[in-house]
Amino acid sequence: MVLSKKHGSYLAVNLAFGFGVAMGVHVAGNISGAHMNAAVTFANCALGRLPWRKFPVYVLGQFLGSFLAAATIYTLFYTAILHFSGGQLMVTGPVATAGIFATYLPDYMTLWRGFLNEVWLTGMLQLCLFAITDKENNPALPGTQALVIGILVVTIGMSLGMNTGYAINPSRDLPPRIFTFIAGWGKQVFSDGENWWWVPVVAPLLGAYLGGIIYVVFIGSTIPREPPKLEDSVAYEDNRITVSSKMEPHTSMASRLTPVSMNPDNRPSVRLAPTLQESMAQEQF
Repeated sequence: MVLSKKHGSYLAVNLAFGFGVAMGVHVAGNISGAHMNAAVTFANCALGRLPWRKFPVYVLGQFLGSFLAAATIYTLFYTAILHFSGGQLMVTGPVATAGIFATYLPDYMTLWRGFLNEVWLTGMLQLCLFAITDKENNPALPGTQALVIGILVVTIGMSLGMNTGYAINPSRDLPPRIFTFIAGWGKQVFSDGENWWWVPVVAPLLGAYLGGIIYVVFIGSTIPREPPKLEDSVAYEDNRITVSSKMEPHTSMASRLTPVSMNPDNRPSVRLAPTLQESMAQEQF
């Protein structure tokens, strides 16, 4: 879109972004859950859905992959970038090319409006991801999760992405920004837009966490869920208590309950059946 108005468009950017995410889900979905977004990984850890020990490992992989992706794009489009910019690597202006790799604020946006924008968009992303993968709600059909998540990314980008370029992922913004600093775009990649660089790192983390909380509290908690099945079950029948359990040498307290006759208050009473060790001790005595 930046280098050629003839071959690129805003629609093409969003479609490529969404389908790229879908391909990533297909590649790594069954291996790691396809964690390609540090904000999503953070939200899952903070809400107890993923152990914290995996967070640094996943983020390291995300950052490394994103940095190498930026290097790949730079290598493939090097001559096109120089042709478009006249040999200058610019962050702002009519021949700016830094925006190919990371997000930058347009002139009409302020820093804190951009922060709010990123929080909102990432919150919507995380809320919908929980809905898509919640088996107790109305999840995507098996085998279609990757496509549906890709459509979600396209939807966010097409409807709300104009203001900030919808980073919605620290891992897709900071590593390429670091690469452009190394490759020759200079310190302006960090200072431009009132030092905008930290917002695509912090705001998505906050947004994903809030979006996850909103889903869990206001949506997930209202969905009827099957109660957990206990190993020991107690059934009341004909004013008696019937106890079923897996009888093993070391049994639980519930499995030692045996029925007795009704007490004067017309309520069933129980006593503890002796364990195997207790029975042996009584026999020895």
